[in-house]
Amino acid sequence: MIRVLLVDDQPLIRSGFRALLDIEDDIEVVAEASDGAEGVALAREHLPDIALIDIQMPGVDGIEATRRIAADPELAAMHVVILTNYGLDEYVFDALRAGAAGFLVKDIQPEDFLHAIRVAARGDALLAPSITRKLIDRYVTQPPHTGAAALHDLTAREREAVILVARGLSNDEIAAHMVITPLTAKTHINRAMTKLHARDRAQLVVLAYESGLIVPRGS
Repeated sequence: MIRVLLVDDQPLIRSGFRALLDIEDDIEVVAEASDGAEGVALAREHLPDIALIDIQMPGVDGIEATRRIAADPELAAMHVVILTNYGLDEYVFDALRAGAAGFLVKDIQPEDFLHAIRVAARGDALLAPSITRKLIDRYVTQPPHTGAAALHDLTAREREAVILVARGLSNDEIAAHMVITPLTAKTHINRAMTKLHARDRAQLVVLAYESGLIVPRGS
């Protein structure tokens, strides 16, 4: 069972998402919060698998709530998915760095929303296609930030795995590309995340582009 926490200051938004989730046999909404501070408290109380958090709320916003969750060792297994009305904006990068596992725009189709919950629950990075395109475009137009990641600590295979993660490949696809087992691919990725102090695959993507390890096509 995938246990979900909803955090949004708009009751209608929460009700809509809950209505979609409640009819699924493998998903359970364990709590709802109307602001980030309440969301963090409920996260600690219920220990959900997924926290769906609105990026912009009065008081403690989604970025600060994500930062607090990511800093709490007892919540290390939780995946934060940020909800936004606007696609890519200046808050996206801050929230990824704060520990968000990904982003969804609120006008997502219901079937895509449910699929996204399941993807996030298994620990894969989750970026809506529109946000992914803009994220890459941003790095095409900006120079890489050198020193963003301790790349010298990575082995050659770990470095290769990070590049493939940044290109959007799944563990199975990475394994096929590197001619290794999916378990070995997962091991390379987990070791890279540990060395680079990345909470999840989404942060690996950011680090790969920031450090210049991968250069977007067209740059």
